[in-house]
Amino acid sequence: MTRGFLPLLGLVLAAGVAGLGWGTDGFRAVTTEGARRLTIEHRRPAIPDVALIDQDGARFSPDAYRGHVLLVEFIYTDCPTICGTLGDEFRQVLDRLRHDGGGAGQADLLSISFDPAHDDPPALRAYGARFGAAAPRWRIAVPAGAAGLRALLKTFGVVVIADPLGGFIHDGAVFVVDRAGRLERILDPDAPAAVLAQAVRAVS
Repeated sequence: MTRGFLPLLGLVLAAGVAGLGWGTDGFRAVTTEGARRLTIEHRRPAIPDVALIDQDGARFSPDAYRGHVLLVEFIYTDCPTICGTLGDEFRQVLDRLRHDGGGAGQADLLSISFDPAHDDPPALRAYGARFGAAAPRWRIAVPAGAAGLRALLKTFGVVVIADPLGGFIHDGAVFVVDRAGRLERILDPDAPAAVLAQAVRAVS
C-alpha cells in the first residue's frame, strides 16, 4: 500500500505545482489579480472604439484620444467607497502634472460609469463637480449602449456585480492607455498621485 501511495502522492504534487505555475503565469504572479495584470500588460489590447456620452451630454469615443496618454477608471456616481478614492486620485494627478510642468497635453482622464440606468449627464456632472472634473481634459462618461459597456469591461478586465442594496461590487484600478490607444498598464487605485503621474510620463 505504501508503494502505491507514494507514486500517487508524487503525481498529485506534480499536478498541483503545474497548475500553480499555469495559474500564476509561470510563477510570476501569485494571485489572480496579479496574473490578470501581467496578461493585459503583455498583450496590450486595443481599447474598443465605442460611443460614450460625457457630463455635458457630448458624444465621443476613445478614438478621440489617439496621440494622447489616457488614464481610465470605472465608477458609478452613487458609489460610497472606492469611487471617491479614485476621484481624489485623479484630481491629485492633474494637480501634480500641472505642478511638474506637464501642461494640458500631458494626459487626459476618463471616468467611465458602468451604471447607465442611473448615470445620465446631470448625475455625471454632479459627480465630476465633486472633484473639479471638466471636459475635455477630464470626462465623466457613460457608454451609449449596453454592447459598448460590455466591450469596455471585457477589454479592461473589470468585474461588476450588483449588490442587494442597489449598488455594485467592482474592481478598483487605474488604467494607463498609451498614445496608440492600447492598454499599457494597470495601477492600484490608492497609489500616490506622484506614482500615477510618473506612470503617465513613462508612457509619454
